[in-house]
Amino acid sequence: MSIALTRSGTVTGAILARAAASDTSDEMLVKRIAAGDELAMQVLFARHRTPVYRWLLRFVGNEIVAEDLLSEVFFDVWRQVGRFEGRSAVTTWLLSIARFKALSARRRRTHAELNEVIEATVADSADNAEVAPEKKHEGEILRAALSKLSPEHREIIDLVYYHENSVDDAADILSIPRATVKTRMFYARKKLAELVQAA
Repeated sequence: MSIALTRSGTVTGAILARAAASDTSDEMLVKRIAAGDELAMQVLFARHRTPVYRWLLRFVGNEIVAEDLLSEVFFDVWRQVGRFEGRSAVTTWLLSIARFKALSARRRRTHAELNEVIEATVADSADNAEVAPEKKHEGEILRAALSKLSPEHREIIDLVYYHENSVDDAADILSIPRATVKTRMFYARKKLAELVQAA
């Protein structure tokens, strides 16, 4: 594949940005990629690189590793696009690949501390001088509490609340039953509430 897959956006230009925001469905792009259409691959990458990168970063807690994994994810998409059967959304498929890559990286880097990082809460520019520090403090408490959850519970919170996946999508991504997703969500929320309250 002769396209550069970097987070910095070297493959994007005005035309590619418009294409990424167009009405072309992800499923249609996947069909075009299967036929060898590199532009469709670039559009899919431009459309999904940021959420996939952020998910990877929260999972591995290291920007360089997350960038490397991002390239691996989309390289796998290019190579394995024929295996996509359309039984789940393209975003679900991408996050499944990303999760597999991140788990593999975590196993390879057992010597390193791989804490998941929650995206910093950015204060709204419209907030007044009193509200902004309060929001920042609340965000710090939440990030600290999230960092104390088990990896399984952090993963569920990230998928369902930050990426707004359904229970079915989370079950597909994690390769676990729907009932397990619901159970983990219940205990993750319960533990998170306890940690926030304690803080």
